[in-house]
Amino acid sequence: MKSCGVSLATAAAAAAAFGDEEKKMAAGKASGESEEASPSLTAEEREALGGLDSRLFGFVRFHEDGARTKALLGKAVRCYESLILKAEGKVESDFFCQLGHFNLLLEDYPKALSAYQRYYSLQSDYWKNAAFLYGLGLVYFHYNAFQWAIKAFQEVLYVDPSFCRAKEIHLRLGLMFKVNTDYESSLKHFQLALVDCNPCTLSNAEIQFHIAHLYETQRKYHSAKEAYEQLLQTENLSAQVKATVLQQLGWMHHTVDLLGDKATKESYAIQYLQKSLEADPNSGQSWYFLGRCYSSIGKVQDAFISYRQSIDKSEASADTWCSIGVLYQQQNQPMDALQAYICAVQLDHGHAAAWMDLGTLYESCNQPQDAIKCYLNATRSKSCSNTSALAARIKYLQAQLCNLPQGSLQNKTKLLPSIEEAWSLPIPAELTSRQGAMNTAQQACKPHHPNTEPVVGLSQTPISQQSLPLHMIPSSQVDDLSSPAKRKRTSSPTKNTSDNWSSGHAVSHPPVQQQAHSWCLTPQKLQGLHKGQSSHLAGPNGERPLSSTGPSQHLQAAGSGIQNQNGHPTLPSNSVTQGAALNHLSSHTATSGGQQGITLTKESKPSGNTSMVPETSRHTGETPNSTASVEGLPNHVHQVTADAVCSPSHGDSKSPGLLSSDNPQLSALLMGKANNNVGTGTCDKVNNIHPAVHTKTDNSVASSPSSAISTATPSPKSTEQTTTNSVTSLNSPHSGLHTINGEGMEESQSPMKTDLLLISHKPSPQIIPSMSVSIYPSSAEVLKACRNLGKNGLSNSSILLDKCPPPRPPSSPYPPLPKDKLNPPTPSIYLENKRDAFFPPLHQFCTNPNNPVTVIRGLAGALKLDLGLFSTKTLVEANNEHMVEVRTQLLQPADENWDPTGTKKIWHCESNRSHTTIAKYAQYQASSFQESLREENEKRSHHKDHSDSESTSSDNSGRRRKGPFKTIKFGTNIDLSDDKKWKLQLHELTKLPAFVRVVSAGNLLSHVGHTILGMNTVQLYMKVPGSRTPGHQENNNFCSVNINIGPGDCEWFVVPEGYWGVLNDFCEKNNLNFLMGSWWPNLEDLYEANVPVYRFIQRPGDLVWINAGTVHWVQAIGWCNNIAWNVGPLTACQYKLAVERYEWNKLQSVKSIVPMVHLSWNMARNIKVSDPKLFEMIKYCLLRTLKQCQTLREALIAAGKEIIWHGRTKEEPAHYCSICEVEVFDLLFVTNESNSRKTYIVHCQDCARKTSGNLENFVVLEQYKMEDLMQVYDQFTLAPPLPSSSS
Repeated sequence: MKSCGVSLATAAAAAAAFGDEEKKMAAGKASGESEEASPSLTAEEREALGGLDSRLFGFVRFHEDGARTKALLGKAVRCYESLILKAEGKVESDFFCQLGHFNLLLEDYPKALSAYQRYYSLQSDYWKNAAFLYGLGLVYFHYNAFQWAIKAFQEVLYVDPSFCRAKEIHLRLGLMFKVNTDYESSLKHFQLALVDCNPCTLSNAEIQFHIAHLYETQRKYHSAKEAYEQLLQTENLSAQVKATVLQQLGWMHHTVDLLGDKATKESYAIQYLQKSLEADPNSGQSWYFLGRCYSSIGKVQDAFISYRQSIDKSEASADTWCSIGVLYQQQNQPMDALQAYICAVQLDHGHAAAWMDLGTLYESCNQPQDAIKCYLNATRSKSCSNTSALAARIKYLQAQLCNLPQGSLQNKTKLLPSIEEAWSLPIPAELTSRQGAMNTAQQACKPHHPNTEPVVGLSQTPISQQSLPLHMIPSSQVDDLSSPAKRKRTSSPTKNTSDNWSSGHAVSHPPVQQQAHSWCLTPQKLQGLHKGQSSHLAGPNGERPLSSTGPSQHLQAAGSGIQNQNGHPTLPSNSVTQGAALNHLSSHTATSGGQQGITLTKESKPSGNTSMVPETSRHTGETPNSTASVEGLPNHVHQVTADAVCSPSHGDSKSPGLLSSDNPQLSALLMGKANNNVGTGTCDKVNNIHPAVHTKTDNSVASSPSSAISTATPSPKSTEQTTTNSVTSLNSPHSGLHTINGEGMEESQSPMKTDLLLISHKPSPQIIPSMSVSIYPSSAEVLKACRNLGKNGLSNSSILLDKCPPPRPPSSPYPPLPKDKLNPPTPSIYLENKRDAFFPPLHQFCTNPNNPVTVIRGLAGALKLDLGLFSTKTLVEANNEHMVEVRTQLLQPADENWDPTGTKKIWHCESNRSHTTIAKYAQYQASSFQESLREENEKRSHHKDHSDSESTSSDNSGRRRKGPFKTIKFGTNIDLSDDKKWKLQLHELTKLPAFVRVVSAGNLLSHVGHTILGMNTVQLYMKVPGSRTPGHQENNNFCSVNINIGPGDCEWFVVPEGYWGVLNDFCEKNNLNFLMGSWWPNLEDLYEANVPVYRFIQRPGDLVWINAGTVHWVQAIGWCNNIAWNVGPLTACQYKLAVERYEWNKLQSVKSIVPMVHLSWNMARNIKVSDPKLFEMIKYCLLRTLKQCQTLREALIAAGKEIIWHGRTKEEPAHYCSICEVEVFDLLFVTNESNSRKTYIVHCQDCARKTSGNLENFVVLEQYKMEDLMQVYDQFTLAPPLPSSSS
């Protein structure tokens, strides 16, 4: 397959070098070290290695006959390392890439990462090497560095959409987006994985399970139930998947009210859980759930038996003990209840529900002082959902205590020991036996409590949080691990250093024979993943560091268990249930405390090296470098620091470098660092994973802002520049200035290279050749150049002007603006009459790229526009049943955005979709106005100055609790495209000047040739105060026109296009999708990042022109309607930004609403272009697509595939792939079935090949004759400049 080959040439040449090079090397060695015999590779070995690279990860079997492969890889690694060492690092960059692949296949992640990083720093066009990007993505994924893994995987699919491991990539992207709570992206990637018929490390049933669970996580319970039930119908379903699906269904029936009345639900729940236990009798989680079901229907004895079983089958969890406590309390056995609750809170100090239940127990026994202590502990837990009610209860009890006569409490005989006494009571025997070996998934809220609705947890816990989106409970289950009390019982027999990070203990029982990586992404586990485990595991800015584990554990990402040590696929028990309900597969269940799916592996017995984590960082949440120890990677690096390092010079921060080697000197070569066993830091504020900028920076630690330096090492040498070890990290953009023992050494430019003849560098098949075609060849030359290219041509259709790497967001403009320039005045123009509106400089002013926004004041008055045509009253009279999309939002101050509880400012903007009609929304709009009048009058009569509280909203912003917020409804995206229904309204808009009209010759969108709703048609918005249009750029960065109809005003916030990369970074940090998510920027964050924000009021009759690429968000101040649409001025800037966004969308797997290829060909047919820049970009797009069409035709004909003429009808829309949603131009791949039915479900070539390797199920339809395209291409020439219109 194209671009899937390793550099076979490299492997062979490299290997060939071993034979004779080692003789030369040995002879010519300057140092007098004792020479070990270097290993060398035979010809057969070289040949075998030629086929091994990252694409085999998860598919190489190392047991049985695979042992030979493993030995061969080990030998290859030793050969490469000795060769690199002898050459002092001056070898071809491909060596490092190969070394990365071999180490990856051996699952030696630190070494793989260092080799890959080294390749990346040496190879400027590394992005052409899909196997490298894939390997790098797998390593990042292993370390839970999801932000970088996502970027690497997206780049693989961008440079090579037909990559042979695309299915694996989609699977992993689906998992990571699920963790990041970007559910839409997650679903899309899971579905893309499902349609691909290539092999992957999970079965299709397991992927379907993830999809069903995704619905459940989103609280789409009916869809989830349907998906689970459908999965149970699958033939040959494995027992493990079956057990997990039944467990999910059982727990859903117990917890979700929508699924029927209580009695029916409980009986179904019990049936499902019993069936699940038949399939897997050893699931402690299923036993626990069954106990909960029995308890809820009053079958006390059965409940006890089930809980007992749960504790026997799995490690005891705080939830189980809490539930046992509840049962005892109901049975009026307070002492037993007390002991059970104490067990729960000792297992998880932050178990809010257990603390609350313990408090009520003490209250019922008339011990208010102990009750108060328990309630206080509950409120301190981040998982506590009803702090205010508890605070009130505490106050009440304290007041009661004050009123009691002195000494009255002391004289009473206590029913229960005090909390302090209870804490030190011996733990019941049944717990102590397992206490040392505990790695439980604790849970934040205990479901019995009336305020904590239980839901299943992905791991050992019901996610009783499911009421919150998972990212809303970042550290809740990880309660503040930095509190010393939390660590009271952590000296477990395993001496597990990681127990500081995880709320429990590491499991020490021996690994199950078939060791698998725990594949369950529990919300708890995952929290740590996406939020940076609790305060001290996050970087200074709360970014996510690599996860940490103790010496007895192999660091395993929640997802990296896609295949286990032996390469066997394991079930994704991403269930919200017992992590992997996979008990028998994974040797334990994962902790909730931010440890992700740690698994014991054969190699990871405690490796003698104790954790290098300094004491301080374990016990305080404030250490600037959150230090995570990476252990259990024998003989390698035992430390990683999460250092958020950002280079101010170009705003590009670096990706993590995890260094290691058995050989310190080699280590130095690989990393430019001579200090053994010390990992450079990881920097989390990544803008790009692989920055394209390679600037030389000073080589010292102090002045190299972009090198991530390990500050957590005990040795002062690593941080001071006192020794010759001038420390440079792999990540720093030195273009080859790594030092060994203080001597600067140039890498592959060195003259030694010619003597060494290490490798004859031939481009490998996977390096995509760039075609040398000049910009203005004739079409005939283009076709000639394409002939016989077959599949070696550029497969990806990037239509960017120069052949360049995958698109990246821009870094923040430099130099940063001074703080007093961050609230610039908004460019505004006041119109007095019609002549002003049609004055040509107005058009030039609006489209000037230096003006991100222009407000044209008084436009409606100047043009005598009848805005009444768009008033609610007229709309109802015209079309009362017309559909309205409704967004349900929270009413908040315009410049703030709080979470629903009003406790902290967030970026996520609540905006849930539903539908209604114009008539119904009009009724709502009117009644909201009436209600507001009524409230105003009441306020006036009650107290006059109540308004002060609103005006101080931004003071002490973080401290004061706001809310609860009122819910409002916003009527949006009302389609006014039908000129029969909306004739009068649309006619009125023809009074506007040409450059802002919906349709005009100078508007690119008028040349698309078909309707794009809301872009080249009008949309209407009906608002009540507080209605929000969240932050966004317009589709494909087109300009937009918005007129306020009134009667109320709107407030706008606008950020120039150049800063969208900064906003994209903020969205990533907040786990939001910049393109598709709903977000409302925190102005304080923008101010700190030196982002200018234009802020202004749009009054009735004002037109707001949003220039190409401008980021904006809007809130209604009063009751009003707005109308809006997009326009595309004929400028180079507009076309360039549209194409850039087209490519960025492709990278992000987002559909481009504007089909830029189709549009470019239409422009070439219809428009004379006189701007040389614009002409060149369009011509280049035509050139690229002409070349692709010809290359694809040649390949299809060569493969004997018939191409059927289909043509195009008038106003036929552009086509998109029904699977991956990229634009498909000219050659459409349509399934035989849909062709015969004339439904024409279109696929792109890559998706067609994924579903049917040899395309036998597809017909290829052709829409344009090659001669026609050649004619359009040849006739599109630069027009002479127009005479100046303003003369």
